[in-house]
Amino acid sequence: QVHVVESGGGLVQPGGSLTLSCAASGDIFSLETMRWYRQAPGRQREFVASITRSGRTNFADSVKGRSTVSRDNAKNTMSLQMNALEVEDTAVYYCKADYSDRWSIIRASWGQGTRVTVSS
Repeated sequence: QVHVVESGGGLVQPGGSLTLSCAASGDIFSLETMRWYRQAPGRQREFVASITRSGRTNFADSVKGRSTVSRDNAKNTMSLQMNALEVEDTAVYYCKADYSDRWSIIRASWGQGTRVTVSS
């Protein structure tokens, strides 16, 4: 079993910044690509950002240029810093962790999400 927990959400004013964190724990042999998704009210879940084990990053166009993602492989954690937040960034943010277990089977685990509200 692998447990994924997000944290750092909250209420932020437009133009502000926020850092979200994700921590994975449990039966992890190797943590692979970690991803952030978000789901706004009434909308489908969408990709936000990802980072591979080697540190290669990818961002959705909607957050590119104002977001950074990093990870600590020793701690099995990942962070997403978002700047110049917009009302449209309001959503529940989810972390997805791809990992290999002791039998080298690649699996994925999702967190429960952390809510971000951008409002004045």
